[in-house]
Amino acid sequence: MEARRIVKRFGGLVAVDDLSFAVREGEIFGLIGPNGSGKTTVFNLINRFFPPTSGTIHFGDRRIDVLSPHQICALGIARTFQVVKPLRRMTVLENVMTGAFLRTGSVRRARQKALEVLDFCKLMHRKDFPAGKLTIADRKRLEIARALATEPRLLLLDETAAGLNPRETEEAMDIIRQIRELGVTIIVVEHVMKVITGICDRVMAINFGREITTGPPAAVVNHPEVIKAYLGEADA
Repeated sequence: MEARRIVKRFGGLVAVDDLSFAVREGEIFGLIGPNGSGKTTVFNLINRFFPPTSGTIHFGDRRIDVLSPHQICALGIARTFQVVKPLRRMTVLENVMTGAFLRTGSVRRARQKALEVLDFCKLMHRKDFPAGKLTIADRKRLEIARALATEPRLLLLDETAAGLNPRETEEAMDIIRQIRELGVTIIVVEHVMKVITGICDRVMAINFGREITTGPPAAVVNHPEVIKAYLGEADA
């Protein structure tokens, strides 16, 4: 996937400002920055919840910033969300089946796909549980499972580790590594630096919608301008 000089303005606010980057097939690419830096807006541009003000986004040989969200999902781009909102009155299995229906109109096949994904995400024991009663850790896994049921080639993960304890964070990291082993390319937005340094091949840091630096995780998180963006000049 490649973004070329993308800009997103909301009136006088520039949320993403002339940002370019490319994600290689099969890698885990991290996107970091302080709150309000434009990370989730970048995701919203990739799957076109928002159209870019200017610039283009390509996935393989297709330009996708002119497509609708469901067309982009059908091409193989799925995502999770920072605020987890399952279909609360439906079971865990039914939630995941909603993703599987992207690829099939058969209830039987959608159910089978959902069961396979739930087993992969270690949620099989919760399959008949109401989604609204899950713990935050299980809701995060459900978000991943529902996205995986669409059979993505590129998966956008928005703060998967937020709100998790250390053990749950390790489990989430293991699932992300296993997803990559399936051949899925991943972009991770995350504040938990343990996740960024533990699973990412490359990281891009942004602030005010602009790139600060891109490179190996250790080099990026220790970059003076990245530290300054997170902590402020005096503390840095």
